[in-house]
Amino acid sequence: LCGVTFLVGAAYVWVAGRYGPMAACLGFGVGFLVIAGLLLLFHQLSAGARARRRARRRNADMKAVGITAALAVLPALLKGKGGLGTILGPAIALAAYAIYRENVKPDADDPDAGEAK
Repeated sequence: LCGVTFLVGAAYVWVAGRYGPMAACLGFGVGFLVIAGLLLLFHQLSAGARARRRARRRNADMKAVGITAALAVLPALLKGKGGLGTILGPAIALAAYAIYRENVKPDADDPDAGEAK
């Protein structure tokens, strides 16, 4: 970083000696503004990818928390009054819903139809 700063200073002195101090000042100012604009553009373009990565990580974390909670409550549910039926009822309903969603044809005017596959 110190070396880059030294090279920028040396380039400024050379440009100021060759073209004059005002032209060097304006040229370096415009150059640094262009660099800042490019960095800002890159940051904005990569923000979408960062948001998607955070959403995937958050979904994975929530899935892990849900699985952990389900495993923690499983012994209590098996001991309880309903027993195995308490667990199998919702599981069968979820499986039936998944099969239904897989076999239903999407509507032609449904904007989310392409995302299901």
